Amino acid sequence: MKPLIPRVGVCAVSSPLEVGADQAPALAGALEQALRAAGCEVASAGSVDTPDAATAAGRLFAEQHADAIACVSASWFEDYLVLDMLEECGAPILLWSTPGMETGALCGQQQLTCFLKQLDHPYACAFGDIDSHQAQARASAFLRAAALKARLRRARIGLAGQRISGMTHTSPNEFMLKKAVGPRVVPLDLPQLLARAAQSPVEQTRPLWEAFRARVATCSVPDAEGLDSMAVYVAVRELVEQHGLDALTVGCYPHLMGRVCLAASLLADEGIPLACEGDVHGAVGQFMLTLLTGGPTHNTDWLNPQHDGTVVFTHCGSGSLSLAEHESHVTLRDVRLMGQGVCALFPAKPGPVTLVSLNVCAQGYQCAILEGEALPAEMIFPGNPLRVQFRRPVAEIIDWIHDEGIGHHWMAGYGKVTAEIREWAKLAGHSLRLIG
Repeated sequence: MKPLIPRVGVCAVSSPLEVGADQAPALAGALEQALRAAGCEVASAGSVDTPDAATAAGRLFAEQHADAIACVSASWFEDYLVLDMLEECGAPILLWSTPGMETGALCGQQQLTCFLKQLDHPYACAFGDIDSHQAQARASAFLRAAALKARLRRARIGLAGQRISGMTHTSPNEFMLKKAVGPRVVPLDLPQLLARAAQSPVEQTRPLWEAFRARVATCSVPDAEGLDSMAVYVAVRELVEQHGLDALTVGCYPHLMGRVCLAASLLADEGIPLACEGDVHGAVGQFMLTLLTGGPTHNTDWLNPQHDGTVVFTHCGSGSLSLAEHESHVTLRDVRLMGQGVCALFPAKPGPVTLVSLNVCAQGYQCAILEGEALPAEMIFPGNPLRVQFRRPVAEIIDWIHDEGIGHHWMAGYGKVTAEIREWAKLAGHSLRLIG
């Protein structure tokens, strides 16, 4: 699974007359080293103290397709240095000033943000020494958010079939999705997909089915259903490669229930989320969390609150086996309600989780976020039950969901990435509304 690696252009700005200007090269080097240690790809322009140097730096960053610029101020500096840089590379910018009574580095940063605010140019600020944990955390969240924004703008989300009748909030507004969030929707021919699956030779699908079945504890479905599920996986995988898809969704309910679940399980391990029920928004949400957490994600409905204050989330059983608390306890069986296909049933593993719900709203799109702790769960529902404890009272959260019109689909990833999502929402602009 390819991790989210921010591409960052690094420089240090200063004005030659000012105290601290001589430290600009060293500060640029220290920031470059810190960002590389944090997992970023870095293109360094060194010290920038003239308009020509600023233009050259901007061109370098543009040539390197930087997701963001990280600019440390060594002293007070003329605001046009950064403005000229941004004319060549209009990426979001992180402004980092270091302490110094006589340097005026913080003054220069405040002077610049006054201008950037009026230009509506996205920026964030950090203050402290380069090794400051607080400043580094602020920088990391912003730079990962900038990388997420760039990655989403290039994303392709496949839609096979249609969204489910009676589930209107899953219907995408493709114009606004592109404007507010970034991905474009790629329509996929569902009859053609199923026809291709029907043509898959058993010599291709049987080894896949036997290998998958060998990973689980119990299997109660006939081989014919398993072979069909693997044929669907093969056909979907071909479409992913053909169209360069980053995620996709299939209108599975009700007639394809169970037939696409193993495809979702397997593709999740390849970093390609497959969302249920024709929900493009769910696919985008899963892709976001996959990028930020570096692992497979849950596609869920909000189900029932428990007496202990936890909430159970789940769908029919399309999660990656890596999400199981105990992979050796996974059971393969047919899907609930329809009695067909193959689902991987298991309680979800515990750990910190971030949940997102993306939907259309009046201004464009809205993204709701929740953070909680997944606790050990039982098979309280035939799917992949994820039992989450929140800090807020559940009754309060339910009222919040209803009051805000958030919907019922929640995508869940392991890890706390709320800071990155908040920064991304700021970068997305006025067409995206953050809730939570």
